[in-house]
Amino acid sequence: MIGCRGSSKSRLQLAGVVVCLVLGGLVSGCVDEKVVFRDRDPLEGVPAEAGGFLGYQAGKEADKATICGNCHTEVQAEWKQTKHAVAMQDLKANPGASAVCEGCHSVNERGNDVAAGQKAGHDQVAVARFEDVQCESCHGPGANHVQAPNRTNIPTPTAMTALDRGCGECHNGTHHPFVEEWAQSAHGAVPDLDHTKDNPSCQPCHTGQGALVAFGVSGARIQEAGATDMPITCIVCHDPHSAKNQGQLRFAIDNPSVEGNLCMKCHHKRGQPDLTSQSRGVHSPEGPLLTGEAGWIPPGMSTEKITGTHSSEKNPRLCAGCHVTTLAVTDSKGVVIQNATGHLFNAIPCLDSKGVPTVGDCELTQRSFKACTASGCHGSETAARSAMITAETRLQTLAAQLNAMLDKVPATEFAQDSRYTVAEGARFNASFMDDAHARGSAVHNPFLVEALLTASIKAVQTTYGVQAAPGLNLNNVLRAR
Repeated sequence: MIGCRGSSKSRLQLAGVVVCLVLGGLVSGCVDEKVVFRDRDPLEGVPAEAGGFLGYQAGKEADKATICGNCHTEVQAEWKQTKHAVAMQDLKANPGASAVCEGCHSVNERGNDVAAGQKAGHDQVAVARFEDVQCESCHGPGANHVQAPNRTNIPTPTAMTALDRGCGECHNGTHHPFVEEWAQSAHGAVPDLDHTKDNPSCQPCHTGQGALVAFGVSGARIQEAGATDMPITCIVCHDPHSAKNQGQLRFAIDNPSVEGNLCMKCHHKRGQPDLTSQSRGVHSPEGPLLTGEAGWIPPGMSTEKITGTHSSEKNPRLCAGCHVTTLAVTDSKGVVIQNATGHLFNAIPCLDSKGVPTVGDCELTQRSFKACTASGCHGSETAARSAMITAETRLQTLAAQLNAMLDKVPATEFAQDSRYTVAEGARFNASFMDDAHARGSAVHNPFLVEALLTASIKAVQTTYGVQAAPGLNLNNVLRAR
């Protein structure tokens, strides 16, 4: 017991805190001064020159026991299953590894808010306790918080709103240019807050914070994410702490449902008519198209689900199978000049003069169709390109025919009142081909879109007596179905 002479209570030092036990009455003195238990100094053995980084507990490096994990046990248990937890081990097993690689496979000033140019952690003290990509790699040095834990000194991760910070400080360069590609994509664009503020329903898909809320991520972590105008950054799609899904994704990519598929969480809007929408056309219908659940079903059309070949067993990764594919770009000697990561999220990207995927507009013959072959859907790039041209030409012809017929339907049929007319339904189906939000989406399931257009043409004929315009043999179109 710790001596507490003159006190009415006996004291026991437990876990570094003095606790007094009432012994049922006044105690005149405690003469047995013995420490029963005392916490170990949290900074024991931590090199002073490490810049406040703690790393693994001394002697427990092989167990992946971080000092942070003494308290954050559940998070550590999840993190231990990720590739980050074996980053240095994987590097050492690579015959092409060099010392310069260690900076992104260890705990140091990269990826967090340590002052620029200040070496710390493994960069300063290359010992085992600072190996692997641990908690502090993203959250920053934890010494201050561990010594006196409170809400004001919690190490918060750097928001990836700049290319040289956060995840992007390591996941970049010709080796794996994730952040460079992401920055060129629509996901990397800063959201148009003037629009999203007026319409909160846009925020779950157009702002990083809104997406995290929709995904059920806690409010504290959203605050840690940084700026209020955060685009769809790495942490929106990837969970830094969990390996539950492939690639540390928050949701699976092989789940064919709009509720369980990561991409379809956003890419499923107005695949079917929404009578409450001012714009009664499609918006982002890719998910429902892929699963055969899109469109307005005209009277007489079979309700049998038409799923696209892009959602077949040949393409188990579904959206990602085409939109997130890797490509090793080589020079004339076969030397790799860049490993494209697919984070442009473009299934058929343009190529620059070196053959590197890039954004922008170009002729169809200048686009890469390698994703179409890598996914297993098409036998060659030429076949994929030809199939796309053929399908789009056919669908554009049908949509043009349908729109020409709808122009002859009385305007009262588009009054947007409580009725939903055949004309409105047919126009919805035509929007798969001519709506700005859906341009190109029909390729996700051209068979379904063709069925919707041809059935809509027939329904407009029957309902309004409007005939097909000269120049298109409708009977041949319908017979082809």
